[in-house]
Amino acid sequence: MAMKRSLARLDLNLLFTLQLLLQEQSVTKAAKKLSVTPSTVSKSLAKLRDWFDDPLFVNTPQGLRPTPLASSMEASLSDWLQIGSEIVSRRGDEAPSGVRFNLGVESPLSLIMVDELTSRIHHTYPDSKVKFHNWDYDSLDAITRGEVDIGFTGRESHPRSKESLDLLPYFIDFEVLFTDLPLVYVRNDHPVLQQEWSLETFLSYPHINVTWEKSESWALDDILIELGQHRNVNLTMASFEQALFVAEKPGHNMITTAPKYCQRYCNQLHPNLVALPIPVDEEQQQKLKIPFTMIWHKRNNQNPKIQWLRDTIKSLYCNG
Repeated sequence: MAMKRSLARLDLNLLFTLQLLLQEQSVTKAAKKLSVTPSTVSKSLAKLRDWFDDPLFVNTPQGLRPTPLASSMEASLSDWLQIGSEIVSRRGDEAPSGVRFNLGVESPLSLIMVDELTSRIHHTYPDSKVKFHNWDYDSLDAITRGEVDIGFTGRESHPRSKESLDLLPYFIDFEVLFTDLPLVYVRNDHPVLQQEWSLETFLSYPHINVTWEKSESWALDDILIELGQHRNVNLTMASFEQALFVAEKPGHNMITTAPKYCQRYCNQLHPNLVALPIPVDEEQQQKLKIPFTMIWHKRNNQNPKIQWLRDTIKSLYCNG
């Protein structure tokens, strides 16, 4: 019969090491995150194995594979670290200082949000630290791991989209703040502006595409397939900022698409760009709608910091 052990006898730093090992599935990578030697991590793992009376990890060619017991602890460890972070960030003042906010925000929306949101955060949480992460394919995992408090990004409305809100994991909560539509952005002396604006015209010019969460196609491409059409993509960029930057440059006839909110960004940095609607009918426009959404982990539903952050983002951006 296994002897019951007291938590007071367990070095809680070992649990942090265990969480990193579950995340990285590598002694070397965990050691790098902890700024210690792999030997130190191996010794910690040996102590953990002794404490839990379980190997916890099995070596495979792909790295460490967690045992069922280790896997069963992953979510609880993430919750424990989140709560611990909240506790140690508190001070005796009524408004805590030194609190950390980690936000995963689509870019360039993050550039538009940064002034208003950080000002509100610093007013309520003096000396707090705010970090913006670009929203990408790994952001949902970062929310799950507790590395990002809340995400703010566009999803897709097309019924076959892999980025539909219906496909978010069960442990993720969300709230749609506003709905946007993608627009076509072209230089103000582009020859397309001298033509009748139609789907045929739109498709007759080369496009600057944007990779989104590792995908080079999006709802527009699905709609065009339904219509027996396709875009002529001559250039693919990593972000909307890059695509808009190139679209404004002279000496080419490429066009690009980006969310409507980017008009505010372009007014400041790319004044020579003009926006046009994507020339499809109302039924297809509905499939192009982008619900801009706050996303957080269910475990944070009662977290005071996250509740305040959600309310603040909602008050600032609910109307787009």
